[in-house]
Amino acid sequence: LESIENLRPIRFTLSDLERITDNFSKVLGTGGFGGVYEGVLPDGRKVAVKKLESTGQGKKQFYAEVAILGTIHHWNLVKLLGFCSEGLNRLLVYEHMENGSLDKWIYQDCVEQKVLNWEQRMEIMLGMARGLAYLHEECVEKIIHLDIKPQNILLNEDLVAKVADFGLSRLMSRDQSYVMTTMRGTPGYLAPEWLLEAAITEKSDVYSFGVVLLEVISGRRNFSRVSEREKFYLPAYALELVTQEKDMELVDPRLKGKCDEAIVRTVIRIAFQCLQENGSSRPSMGKVVQMLEGS
Repeated sequence: LESIENLRPIRFTLSDLERITDNFSKVLGTGGFGGVYEGVLPDGRKVAVKKLESTGQGKKQFYAEVAILGTIHHWNLVKLLGFCSEGLNRLLVYEHMENGSLDKWIYQDCVEQKVLNWEQRMEIMLGMARGLAYLHEECVEKIIHLDIKPQNILLNEDLVAKVADFGLSRLMSRDQSYVMTTMRGTPGYLAPEWLLEAAITEKSDVYSFGVVLLEVISGRRNFSRVSEREKFYLPAYALELVTQEKDMELVDPRLKGKCDEAIVRTVIRIAFQCLQENGSSRPSMGKVVQMLEGS
């Protein structure tokens, strides 16, 4: 970690983190790379401590997250406050997001949360877009996230959306147009170029963002098994409705029609622009931000 010692995140000892998490007693969530625990810093600030499993992939992921998050700062990106690397123990300390991840708020089958109104959904979609536009267009090196999905969008106490989980990200120098990389990300959110083993660009994130837009609009999961033989895939269902000029049937019924039809139609069109099969036909995230702001 010598190369990242001089960055802003604080280096914690393992005993520091055991103390602030009460020995990792309160679990906030679990993911593919380990658990996330609630902690409280001596100054009273709540934090989320991510404990990575000691696997080869986990180690790579740890260095990726610290290197990336230590150098970038944006209102719509989760802030890395510190890290710990002791023996096989690798932990990341993030700002705590009071309202958890987006998936707990948008799906119709999530009964424990209140329903987000259309204005809140628009702000969340814009926040995600701004965070991604910053990663792609405003950092010294272009950063491709590679795993955009509702579980990786966190909400603070004011429901401000922040992009999280940079463990799979790839850095690209500005003169690099693409990267070749092994398949990563989450099925259902992967752009077609992954399946074609083609070069990956920031437009792969744009595709994933398009899928999440449809989920936020509809309150439906992007992929589910209806029966033994039948599967439901949200983009295909949405396209069918739009083709039949039944756009408004896509909208989450829990909104009870309390949304501006023209704006909803515009956002659905933006989602489909993001879902173009050919990456070069998809808009940049900066353009997406402009379109969403204009709607």
